[in-house]
Amino acid sequence: MSEGNFSEWLRARCEPTWTEVVTHPFAEAITKGTVPDDDMRRYLSQDFQFVDTFTALLGAAVACADSFEARVPYGRFLGQVATTEEKTYFHRALDALGAGAGATVLEPVTEDFRTLMDEARTSQDYVLIVAVLCVAEWTYLGWASRATPPYPDNFVHREWIELHEGPEFREWVGFLRGELDRLGPGLDENHRQEVLSVFHRAVELEKRFFDMARG
Repeated sequence: MSEGNFSEWLRARCEPTWTEVVTHPFAEAITKGTVPDDDMRRYLSQDFQFVDTFTALLGAAVACADSFEARVPYGRFLGQVATTEEKTYFHRALDALGAGAGATVLEPVTEDFRTLMDEARTSQDYVLIVAVLCVAEWTYLGWASRATPPYPDNFVHREWIELHEGPEFREWVGFLRGELDRLGPGLDENHRQEVLSVFHRAVELEKRFFDMARG
């Protein structure tokens, strides 16, 4: 691993699963607007279960970051996207898909992903927190950036793509990668392998999540 390239070092060691995530048939179907309503409802209903856990993980990043300059992007993303734009999208999309008001039964992969986020949060280890956040955001940029305009007419598909593509989201992913690249060279080998283990676990869960959504 060369200095300043930790995020790419991590990603490369998660192949071929990483590529299987960003080119997943379910993700490709989202970009084309061809996911059946039942599958999209199941997928978004499960994804919505991450909102609270993901928000808590962002809060942990604010608390554990090692500088004010690092804290600011988390706070900005937390306020502008995670608790406003994305949550509003979920309510509108699930309503349009006819999702019931009852409690959602968690799929095993959803439970496993929430467990990983909670473990990273409670570890209070900043680099582990960043690793989980980076996988979640970078893989979604990966598949969303493969969409080609014009995006689907149905807002359920179109806005989900737009939430994970564009200059602001690319800047956000670049920040997360930059934090890993900044921190990686200073880690000892044991800590580096711990980060790789968490990163790889998150990538595997992203693959399982799309597999679940596809049915």
